[in-house]
Amino acid sequence: MDFQLSDDQRALRSGMRDLLDAVFDRDRMRAAVERGGTLDRSLWRELGAAGFFALRLPEEAGGVGLGLPEAVLLFEEAGRALLPGPLVATHLAAGLVKGAAEGEAVVTAVDGDLPVAHLAAADAVLVGADALVGEPLRAFVAAARPVRSMDPLTPLHRVAGRTVPTQAYSGALHYEGALLTAAEQLGSAARTTETAVQHAGAREQFGSPIGSFQAVKHLCADMLARTEPARAAVYAAAVTGDPVEIAAAKLLADEAAVRNARDCLQIHGGMGFTWEADVHLHLKRAWLRSAAGLGGAAAEELLAAGLGAARPDPGSSAAPGRGAPEAGGGG
Repeated sequence: MDFQLSDDQRALRSGMRDLLDAVFDRDRMRAAVERGGTLDRSLWRELGAAGFFALRLPEEAGGVGLGLPEAVLLFEEAGRALLPGPLVATHLAAGLVKGAAEGEAVVTAVDGDLPVAHLAAADAVLVGADALVGEPLRAFVAAARPVRSMDPLTPLHRVAGRTVPTQAYSGALHYEGALLTAAEQLGSAARTTETAVQHAGAREQFGSPIGSFQAVKHLCADMLARTEPARAAVYAAAVTGDPVEIAAAKLLADEAAVRNARDCLQIHGGMGFTWEADVHLHLKRAWLRSAAGLGGAAAEELLAAGLGAARPDPGSSAAPGRGAPEAGGGG
């Protein structure tokens, strides 16, 4: 099976990067930080017009008619740009919530007992298999209280006194949401790797670029060594849609995003710890995303269960020394 991107997929990714460079450059990202993460509706409509949310809807339903592999590429670019907002929830709600596909509606989701992101801006809230709109939504928002968010681009609310499902989405959407979150983490990991390498090549100490020092070389190499396996896992899981492979992809992408941001900050030295640097924004968003969807423990349990199910029974015909059955089952 060929996992290389097609020309159309490369063009799709390049087009989204160009769009985000135009509508959400660093100045606009910093303006969003100063606004406290308040959602920019015009940006949301720009994404809708570009097909970001309707990407996987059939063409006869007004969508683009592409699949999960293409959605992963777009969400990777969104993570690279630190694009704010409930992107995953709105994308999954396209075709379910009026206006979501076009970017006219903002949709967020309840994920177990985690705080809800961008609740104040939401036109609908996904709660398991239900979508709250109208009066139920207003009652839901009234019962929520704002909590301090570590990410200045992601305002959070906590809802008390209400029983909520343990998963953000029902059925297959739960795993698709986890994979799209992993794609955002992958984009962030790649961006911090690029940023670290650029800084290491430009910053000089003792008359030499700091990238010539072995310790810095090792940090940059480790960042790349985390990013590329995560990329392979995310792309493969997008093709198979297998929950166990999605769990593995989420674990690898979470680790790459968090640890790469930390190493990027380390390479920047004291400058990396300042508010003016963007590194801390990637780290804070990576921390939030790592708890969302298939969080660490949930992903590990799913992966362990999948590995256990795949282990051949010592007495089976697939055990060493016995004739193995032909391929064609699960996995």
